Amino acid sequence: MTRAGKPPTRAAMKLSDFDFDLPDDLIATRPARPRTSSRLLVATPDRITDAQVSDLTRWLRPGDRLVLNDTKVIPGRLFGTRSRAGQAPGEGVARIELTLLSPDGAGQWHVMAKPLRKLREGDEIVFSDDLSARFMGRDDDQALIRFNLEGDAFDTALAAVGNMPLPPYIAAKRAADAQDNEDYQTVFARYSGAVAAPTASLHFDTALLDRIAAMGVGLTHVTLHVGAGTFLPVKVDDIAQHKMHAEWGHVSATAADQIEATIAAGGRVIPVGTTALRLIESAATAPGRIAPWQGDTDIFITPGFRFNITDGLMTNFHLPKSTLMMLVSALMGTDRMRAIYDHAIAGRYRFFSYGDSSLLLPDKRNEA
Repeated sequence: MTRAGKPPTRAAMKLSDFDFDLPDDLIATRPARPRTSSRLLVATPDRITDAQVSDLTRWLRPGDRLVLNDTKVIPGRLFGTRSRAGQAPGEGVARIELTLLSPDGAGQWHVMAKPLRKLREGDEIVFSDDLSARFMGRDDDQALIRFNLEGDAFDTALAAVGNMPLPPYIAAKRAADAQDNEDYQTVFARYSGAVAAPTASLHFDTALLDRIAAMGVGLTHVTLHVGAGTFLPVKVDDIAQHKMHAEWGHVSATAADQIEATIAAGGRVIPVGTTALRLIESAATAPGRIAPWQGDTDIFITPGFRFNITDGLMTNFHLPKSTLMMLVSALMGTDRMRAIYDHAIAGRYRFFSYGDSSLLLPDKRNEA
């Protein structure tokens, strides 16, 4: 596809433009095993092909580059007991569920707390004999807490009592268990900090990565710590009014150099997952150019966006009316994505985080 800068304006679009009916039984609650046995829908402007993730090399070319998000999911869902100073034993006690969102750099964590209304400043929440937290106050609809531990001691205690923060549409159907500790983590996860997995990357195993590298396709790692905001619904009808959540990311000098070299040599840059795509487009400085980058990004990609770096995208199937549905519509076109999702639903592809995957190639030159 032709790379161009971002346009100054975009056509007004409504939330309903990204809605579709999804049968509940197509929501996957467990991943396929082995990972590469997941189905893969390959879409170009004129063709849809049904395949498996293990077939991915059929659509890659020597000189292409996959961009992988190496963030690591922390076991950030905690269940504890709130106690309140000055009350008799047994009084002032309540069950509290926390989902860690991000540290604030000053020793506190932003968290989602349920029920938040039962917390008062100074309350202690006990998760185990080793781990507890103090409620410090509110920040809009989030809570601020301070744990009793830091560093390696905190990591060890969290690993002992924390649960994988499965997406709400899975958690509503079943509780997280020990199998999720492996299933909800990529094989190349390295840097802890995400509270949701970069789910397109869950389909890769080491053998597939080795095959891809052996055929001359480059593999570049970047880091975007996926936040729980990725699951937050869009509540405004005019999508231009939506406030995107911010997530911390890092593109190293090596990664930027690899991506620019691929572009200069005529190879395609294909991020694996919307998180990797959002990060490299945040770090882009001009069409075909990207610089080392670190910080928070709240980039919101909707139809009308012009991609500076991205030539294709491997991604799972997304929630109706979600920002991720808007992103893939920006890449392929709204009408084309509607046809792709109609095909996926009719073909009974499995949806969302543990579901099947797609490879979206917007340029007609990508036709096999």
